[in-house]
Amino acid sequence: MIRLLFYLAVASALCRFATGRWPWQLMGWELPSGPGRSTAKARARALLGVGRSANRNDILAAHKRLLAVVHPDRGGTSDQVHEANAARDLLLAELAPD
Repeated sequence: MIRLLFYLAVASALCRFATGRWPWQLMGWELPSGPGRSTAKARARALLGVGRSANRNDILAAHKRLLAVVHPDRGGTSDQVHEANAARDLLLAELAPD
């Protein structure tokens, strides 16, 4: 049994090294979200200025307003734009499918 676990661990590490992803990620399996995910969602909501009950349109409108402020053409940085996009994507992914 220990030998089998060892081989599975080695195979997982080799897969990660070769593809850059873990085997369960290649198969589309998601691990349960932990406390880090809820913190990330809270930070994303704060960044965009939306509440917990925000719908898709609210998130997209808040993202558009934020981009108008942090866009590099307006004195912002590309890192701020990437952070705003990541916040939008995270919150949209968490919405229940319609």
